[in-house]
Amino acid sequence: MDDDVGTGDLFQDPEGFYPDEKQPTFAEHRMLSGQTVRVRLVGNHPLYADLLWNAGRTSAHYIEQHAASLIRGKDVLEIGAAAGVPSIVSAIQEARTVVMTDYPDPELVGNMQYNADLAKTMIAAAPDGQSRLHVEGYKWGGPVDSLLAYLTPPADGGSPRFDVLIMADVVYAHREHPNLIQTMQQTLKKDPGSVALVIFTPYEPWLLPKTEQFFPLAEASGFTVTKIFEKLMDEVLFANDPGDERLRRTVFGYELRWAPDELKSK
Repeated sequence: MDDDVGTGDLFQDPEGFYPDEKQPTFAEHRMLSGQTVRVRLVGNHPLYADLLWNAGRTSAHYIEQHAASLIRGKDVLEIGAAAGVPSIVSAIQEARTVVMTDYPDPELVGNMQYNADLAKTMIAAAPDGQSRLHVEGYKWGGPVDSLLAYLTPPADGGSPRFDVLIMADVVYAHREHPNLIQTMQQTLKKDPGSVALVIFTPYEPWLLPKTEQFFPLAEASGFTVTKIFEKLMDEVLFANDPGDERLRRTVFGYELRWAPDELKSK
């Protein structure tokens, strides 16, 4: 057999056979203060990290409005951050420590770090001179040691935990509800002032009853649930999607806190 026989372009895909890979884009979030947070969005990702979601923008505005009591000097964890606008705004509003997390995919984590670096000039250094904003890959329901390691241990020698959890557009993942609650139980400080902000839009309105099942499950797991707002956006995020347009334009906000009985047993 002649080893010099070539295959030519037999195994070469013709030009244009595959669509061009979607490139990263940039988006801007206008803060109530007038400052602009610019973030890079992943070009194309199965976890929808290529979008700046309405719940993320609304969470960031809520954080800014209530920064004095909610954020300033507090330890904050964002779960499912994607581009990380709420985390960045929390750091700008002088949270003591902010840990921005999403699924531990190198592309997602690298993009979060890019956005954290992009925002550095907007974030004042902490009193000890250290950075306020950190990035970590994290799978919901997994071990939380690497997240808690960013916090200062309490004087009583106990395990440190976060004062505020930000959970924007994560409860649509219905099968992940138990894992999300497990993460809450492991990371939210057992204190009356500690709070998890759960903010979402029902982009698929017919699935809203399944999404809302998160809240009774949270109550059965030691939390109280309080609805704090319902905001109608000017436009839907996905214009051609089916379902009730008003619901697809609505952002729902809830506070979850430790139930009194759980605080007694801390």
